[in-house]
Amino acid sequence: MTVVPHSENLLAISDLHISHPANREVLAQLRPWTPQDWLIVAGDVAEHAADVTRALETLRERFATVIWVPGNHELWTHRADPLQLRGEERYLYLVEACRALGVITPEDPYPVWTGPDGPVCVAPLFLLYDYTFLAPGTSTPEESLAQAYATGIVCTDEAMLHPDPYPTRAAWCAARLDGTEARLEQAAAQLPTVLVNHWPLVRAPTQVLRYPEFAQWCGTEHTADWHVRFRARAAVYGHLHIPRTTVHDEVPFHEVSVGYPREWQPRGGPSGLRRILPEASGGD
Repeated sequence: MTVVPHSENLLAISDLHISHPANREVLAQLRPWTPQDWLIVAGDVAEHAADVTRALETLRERFATVIWVPGNHELWTHRADPLQLRGEERYLYLVEACRALGVITPEDPYPVWTGPDGPVCVAPLFLLYDYTFLAPGTSTPEESLAQAYATGIVCTDEAMLHPDPYPTRAAWCAARLDGTEARLEQAAAQLPTVLVNHWPLVRAPTQVLRYPEFAQWCGTEHTADWHVRFRARAAVYGHLHIPRTTVHDEVPFHEVSVGYPREWQPRGGPSGLRRILPEASGGD
């Protein structure tokens, strides 16, 4: 773990999706609340690698510390992206780009936040999903995926998120789980944690999805107790585009998504930065 100087607020946002002009305006307006504030960026900044790095560079210039985890969109190999790297190679390229900017990634030592309600270990995670959030009425991942295809509710990841060199996305997820668990055990033995992952660590937030078949691209049952096991003070995620706070086992789970303009414009505006610590207020 790395101890970083005192900060006033631990803030978070995700799913900026800056390929949309209206969302680029959201990015342009993001500012820290105090000069010492940290910012968690919980994935889905953009689809093109250059857009991801430019956005993170902008945020790193404004915030004292920036912590990033990848979402599925950063991992897409989009045909219009000049960078055609796939799978793990693409992820590691983005990690190195972040390091060049001074942005903390899941591959770096976990930073210790020492502000109000601290200290806590902020753990950026990259875990993916393994289709174990089964579609209703199914009993295996294979059956669940088949039902999704039959109903036409299929995530774009199936065409654009390549697992290379792993044979499947589920296999890549398993490798990420194995590599992360030991690190978290060591961190939680020393301090409480804030767990940051693009996909929710528990299935409950997916229960409000309009299309329940989509849940299988939203996480893994293997992390269902991680917030308890690893002494989480809070969990931060995105992906669902349903910004809110729910509580599980007395741990607040903060979805901090901006989402697409068609989603946030009817609500009167994007949700903006969420304060994680000191203890965030509100919820549902």
